[in-house]
Amino acid sequence: MKKVLLSVLFVVVVTITAMAQAKKPTIMVIPSDTYCIKNGYTTEWVDENGVKNTVPDIANIFKKEDVEDLRLVISELSKIMAERGFPLKDLEQTLKSIQQESVEMSLLESSSSGSYVTESMLDKVKRTAKADIILDLDYTIMKKGPQRYISYNMRGLDAYTNKVIAANSGLGNPSTSAPINLLLEEAVLNYMDSFCAQLMSHFEDMANNGREVVVKFKVWDNSDVNFETEFDFEDDYLELADIISYWMEDNTVNHAPTRTGASENFMTFEQVRIPLYRERNGRQSALDTRGFMNGLRSYLKKEPFLIESKMYERGLGEVWIIIGEK
Repeated sequence: MKKVLLSVLFVVVVTITAMAQAKKPTIMVIPSDTYCIKNGYTTEWVDENGVKNTVPDIANIFKKEDVEDLRLVISELSKIMAERGFPLKDLEQTLKSIQQESVEMSLLESSSSGSYVTESMLDKVKRTAKADIILDLDYTIMKKGPQRYISYNMRGLDAYTNKVIAANSGLGNPSTSAPINLLLEEAVLNYMDSFCAQLMSHFEDMANNGREVVVKFKVWDNSDVNFETEFDFEDDYLELADIISYWMEDNTVNHAPTRTGASENFMTFEQVRIPLYRERNGRQSALDTRGFMNGLRSYLKKEPFLIESKMYERGLGEVWIIIGEK
């Protein structure tokens, strides 16, 4: 009987230890577009048609004079997540890192179309921080006589796809003296366990079935090859488009990426599931879209293809591979 109890105890201890050591998604708290716009943290730009556009000014939000409440709220929510074991990325420090970079690829001219692509500040933040999940937070400080309380709306977004994976909203209890961070804590605390469970469920699905990304292929206009160029491949002559499709099928987790469009000069793959981690030097390291697609670039450099290509990262969840030169 004693041996049975010891065996049961051992299993329980091992299970608890494994749960405690289980990988959790990296989180970053970011004020929502709604919060930025209603509080005037915006910037304007005029497009080529002369239309004025107003967008959230995340890049400079912490340079404003009246953001102390926002700092406290983000800090409090980050603390709550840290207490539940979620690794955190700090938005303010990430913005500083971006601004201190000596060279930032923000524009890329496509030789095949002559068009320009831009990367939003939010895409830059995601690419630099490489958080798995974004906590998109909107809140308002409400008043009821001499008392204050907080109304909030919080969403968990997959940083790679922007899909909503968890959501919660509510009202806090009125108080005459509590600071803003405590008002938030009282408002969200009762819901955080179920919210975090939704985040973990999504992360576990990614661990089992791969992270979803988008890959687009283009051709420089001075390239000697395009996607209809044929190569001697596995005892057959196949077009480059089909060879790339086979590589994507062989190397993705689900082996079934969706090719949504193709021509001699472009191809698009959606629902591309890539592994979260890879083995390197005897240990696991995180794998992002760039790291995954570098495998294809290396493959195309070899015989019989000898194709150079350039990679452009558009945020975390989308990369462009441009064929013909680096």
